[in-house]
Amino acid sequence: MFELKTLSADAIPRSLERAERYRLLNEPAEAESICLDVLAVDTDNQHALVTLLLARTDHFGERLGAAVRRAEEVIPRLHDAYARAYYTGIVCERHAKARLANGGPGSEFAAHDQFLAAMHWFEKAEALAPPGNDDATLRWNTCARIMNGNPHLQPAPQEREQPLE
Repeated sequence: MFELKTLSADAIPRSLERAERYRLLNEPAEAESICLDVLAVDTDNQHALVTLLLARTDHFGERLGAAVRRAEEVIPRLHDAYARAYYTGIVCERHAKARLANGGPGSEFAAHDQFLAAMHWFEKAEALAPPGNDDATLRWNTCARIMNGNPHLQPAPQEREQPLE
């Protein structure tokens, strides 16, 4: 086993820029690794936590269940109530999109439920947003457009109990 090297505190801003660049290059594992290095030095760095959460959502196309749980683990560490609501919505939205992309039995029902959950969290974030920040509104509208454009996204049918004869 290798012992990890420690990042210098002066390198944090540049390292976070690199993490964002790796996310944009669709290399979330590299971005996640950088964020973990930053958090080892500055455990409360909110920029690193948000980038870590987003990098983990970039893994949703792969091991969906585990990736969702790993992204959700970051949310309680965010200080701001707005950020917690907004990024919970992001996790739900990306989960819904991954369910749609992966397909399979029940995926449309699960995606429907996740889009509704995302919209719920974006509405909570809207109420907490600072003036001039309409990010949650933009995300809510995206979810609404996806739902409106995909009529096959429906809630799961309710199973009815059949009386025993």
